[in-house]
Amino acid sequence: MTRRELAHWARQPVQVLVGLVFPVMLLLMFGYLVGGGREVTGDYLGYLVPGMLALTMAFGLEGTMLAVTQDLNKGVIDRFRSMPMANGAVLVGRSAADMLQSAAGLVVLIAVGHALGWRTHGGAAAFLGAVGLLLLFRFAMLWIGIHLALVAGKPELVQAVQILVWPLGFLSNAFAAPEAMPGWLGTAVQWNPMSQTATAVRELFGGPGGEPGHVWAAVAWPLALLAVFLPLAVRRFGRLSA
Repeated sequence: MTRRELAHWARQPVQVLVGLVFPVMLLLMFGYLVGGGREVTGDYLGYLVPGMLALTMAFGLEGTMLAVTQDLNKGVIDRFRSMPMANGAVLVGRSAADMLQSAAGLVVLIAVGHALGWRTHGGAAAFLGAVGLLLLFRFAMLWIGIHLALVAGKPELVQAVQILVWPLGFLSNAFAAPEAMPGWLGTAVQWNPMSQTATAVRELFGGPGGEPGHVWAAVAWPLALLAVFLPLAVRRFGRLSA
């Protein structure tokens, strides 16, 4: 199933390229046009790049959501149902392909950040730990997207459902410190799962905005989301295939 999803990349190279370039455009836009880093002490680029890495892991789910709904509406699932495979193999294969593309997106964005002058200061182990937290967050967001796609059922409804991801991304500390926001909003932003990941990644990278003690939250939040949405997605898929 993963190989089937990867084969789509060769037939849709533009979609893959857009997925890789869009986060780079956001990084350049917020870093040099819109950004300013209110209440951020130190190098703003060092604050922004980890936030953009976390934001990238939250966005870009529409490709997976569309693929799931298209399979449902084209009768492909009926063919898979007749084959000797686990009930959730279709979803797992789709998620594995998405994780490979997400890893490639991280590599591109990290390379662009490095070209702009961003540097990490936490060592190799801390760097790998930060990348692991980012991919864990992506994996959790991915299964939320898969579940929402199964609930939506039709490709034309995916765009409406995808809009729900935007508040999670922008009501976070990806671009500005919570201290620069109104008290109630800053508190909500600090509890945002993406903010927890971004803060933990900043700490591991050794850059501005990092705070000790957030790594455990950056692990706990995605695991809690996975514990809820992965079984829900597999169960709903099973019911659709029944």
